Amino acid sequence: MSLEIRPIRPDELEEFNRVVKTAFASPDEFTVKMAPEWTLCAFVDGRIATTYAAWPLTMQLTGTSIPVAGVTMIGTLPVYRRRGYLRKITETHFKMLYERGEQAIAALFASMVAVYQRYGYAVVSTRNAYTIDPRHLVFPDDRTITGDLQEVGDSEHGLLLEIYYRFIAQRTGYLHRNEAMEVAPGAQFTVLFFRPVPNVVAKVVYREAGEPLGYVIYGVDNLKPGTPMGQRLMIRDLVWLTASAYRAIWNYFANMDLVREITWAPVPPDDPLRHLLLEPRQLNITSGEGLLARIVNVEQALPLRSYAAEGAFTFEVVDELCPWNQGRWKIETSAAGTDIRRTKEAPQLVMPISTLSMLLFGQISPSEAARMARLDALDDGSLPLWDRAMMTAHRPFCADGF
Repeated sequence: MSLEIRPIRPDELEEFNRVVKTAFASPDEFTVKMAPEWTLCAFVDGRIATTYAAWPLTMQLTGTSIPVAGVTMIGTLPVYRRRGYLRKITETHFKMLYERGEQAIAALFASMVAVYQRYGYAVVSTRNAYTIDPRHLVFPDDRTITGDLQEVGDSEHGLLLEIYYRFIAQRTGYLHRNEAMEVAPGAQFTVLFFRPVPNVVAKVVYREAGEPLGYVIYGVDNLKPGTPMGQRLMIRDLVWLTASAYRAIWNYFANMDLVREITWAPVPPDDPLRHLLLEPRQLNITSGEGLLARIVNVEQALPLRSYAAEGAFTFEVVDELCPWNQGRWKIETSAAGTDIRRTKEAPQLVMPISTLSMLLFGQISPSEAARMARLDALDDGSLPLWDRAMMTAHRPFCADGF
């Protein structure tokens, strides 16, 4: 059998979608508006065996907008599995990204995390989920809210985007939203501002003195058909710029008399609601992995983010899949910017590329990584400064899927 790794041609998009649907055993019909040049597939004897694609995304990284390869649509037909085709595609893609110099980081959401950790990816964010009866949305204090909530229509997309971009400005992992990636109803392989929600009911904006400071988008269905007193409310998007905006939105939900269950997923890991409720266990919080990311180009990736402390740091990276990352590096951070270069100096820390990706996003601190044996600290005295430098104002999180 002959193996070829290449992008699909325009006339192969239908087959591309069919293979993805078969690989995921999906009952839903969908057609992705995927540009052929964003794909990279394995062809066996001229037929698609493994699909792979990458959206050209923009993501926030500690207050900076950076280009990211949003890897997606990965699937191998069952008859071609266990042959290493995905590894060959991944190696080819990483080399292409390095040579082009356009995207230093690749990111994805995994159906099986174990598959992608083999290629140097790491879990760089956590996603929580809430399920609560609105009757338990009770707060121990009686906070006065001076603003107003108002429903808005579809014509106000621009207003919601304006609030969203203010909200994500200093955060990490959030995407710049792009409706151009829309797919057919029912599909989930998309970066959609208004991803389909069953029976969307409202988009509600919170304002104080006329200034928009938050919004929520939600849908409603029945927990049991024909039971009007058993509604379920599903939060699609919740964004707030002030504590008052956040509290006002949850007070709004507390008045949903016909609703018996509110669900919100995914929820940022540092969402404050558990610290505000009179009985936080009623949130029934569950947690799981969120975004996975992988530094493809160390030299380009590390200067992309801001650092919370100035200093000089030496480290050694272990990366067999991307040999251009392998070796010792020195990074110097200051108010003027960040400089990185190869060095022969002794490293303070030695780590695999996956751990460096976690540190870059702020998922764990260097000291935590050392305690987990995710890195070797050859100079323990350097860890406090490493910790201060790698601190982020917010926990990493990605609210969208792709």
